[in-house]
Amino acid sequence: MFDALAERLEGAWKKLRGQDKISKSNIEDALREVRRALLEADVNLQVVKDFITGVETRALGADVVSGVRPDQQFIKIVYDELVAVMGETNVPLAQADNSPTIVLMAGLQGTGKTTATAKLALHLRKQNISTLLVATDIYRPAAIDQLLTLGQQIEVPVFQLGTDADPVEIARQGVAQAKATGVDMVIIDTAGRLQIDRDMMGELARIKETVQPHETLLVVDAMTGQEAANLTRTFHQEIGITGAILTKLDGDTRGGAALSVRQISGQPIKFVGVGEKVEALQPFYPDRMASRILGMGDVLTLVEKAQEEIDLADAQKMEEKILSAKFDFSDFLKQMRLLKNMGSLGGLMKLIPGMGKLSDDQLRQGEIGLKRTEAMINSMTSEERKNPDLLSSTPSRRRRIARGSGYQESDVAKLVTDFKKMRSLMQQMGQGGMPGMPGMPGMPGMFGGMGGGNMPARPGFRGYPGGVGAKKQQKKAKKKKGFGQL
Repeated sequence: MFDALAERLEGAWKKLRGQDKISKSNIEDALREVRRALLEADVNLQVVKDFITGVETRALGADVVSGVRPDQQFIKIVYDELVAVMGETNVPLAQADNSPTIVLMAGLQGTGKTTATAKLALHLRKQNISTLLVATDIYRPAAIDQLLTLGQQIEVPVFQLGTDADPVEIARQGVAQAKATGVDMVIIDTAGRLQIDRDMMGELARIKETVQPHETLLVVDAMTGQEAANLTRTFHQEIGITGAILTKLDGDTRGGAALSVRQISGQPIKFVGVGEKVEALQPFYPDRMASRILGMGDVLTLVEKAQEEIDLADAQKMEEKILSAKFDFSDFLKQMRLLKNMGSLGGLMKLIPGMGKLSDDQLRQGEIGLKRTEAMINSMTSEERKNPDLLSSTPSRRRRIARGSGYQESDVAKLVTDFKKMRSLMQQMGQGGMPGMPGMPGMPGMFGGMGGGNMPARPGFRGYPGGVGAKKQQKKAKKKKGFGQL
């Protein structure tokens, strides 16, 4: 997401490179590029106008900071304005004084409302908040069955009375059951329509009046662009919503909805859906989203993803193994599977600062490299996984693994060589050394893995073109090739 927008904004920064300060004359071209970038990203026209005015006002009134180039200062100004447009801070779900907290889900058909309902329930379950799902969509074929299946998948109970009951009565009885069983949160999945109509709004209004929800969340498809903001405003005017969930933000979307919803509708985005998996729901943080839009990554979200999957005791054991060079192929396989649980490789790379420019082909090659490495490790015996030296000294073992995984003996030999070098360097780094880091087997981009290439250039950082020490590192690179390319 936001790849095209980030690329166009990069052109705006270039307009200011080489300037000694920001002025009204030299900022015009940069602002023109920002305007074009936002319009191409399908941001609402009025939002674009207000945004450009805000950036221009901040830029011309900004104090000159010693040691900071005008283009860097302009990036910070755009970042601050992006955060302001999207709502400054994360707005968490409301919490009722007396349980249960009632959440009413609304939206048009096809926006992923039922799936978003289950995703939200799983998000709450991970926080040890007990939840009951209530199925009131009696119109769409298999809508109730879909929610029942999702509820079973995430181990959250679903209340339903079938397709013959009145949706208002289903909602009322569902809330009553939640109160009787002491559940913390009730999420009511309502029916959607292909378009806004009186029947839909009337039914939503009756359900809302009956259950008195603490949150009314509108599920909006990000791929509808600026229309998403208008839809949010209409629903708010008709029934009164407290926030939005933006779905399909990982799809082929230009990202304009994320910038438009808060400004046009006045209601905050509370969550974003970033994938098809039921785990793919994230709280919406304007500052983190602004960082992603500007190609700066999102380290905090990456850390949170890791914390969900990593056990602290396991992490300490792994650290001890790395420091003592006892990290083996079984440990590496475990880390690869952990990476898979955190999401797609492409999605994770985009969260790492400087990695947003990896091409789809590089990411695809990285995925292939990981699968290749996993296949070869799976063909090893437990003894071979624990002792890679066995493979270094025994060609017959390498040939057997190659046949079992469907690759060449040379591929297995290279995997073993790369792994041993990587393990040695990890040990040195853990003990305070900073050697030139080779690639981890099968990993793209910053790890130098299969087809991944080098980390994309960002000026002003050590080792990057134009950065401190870049020429020295470029000379070293000519003498010494990376070892991580399988």
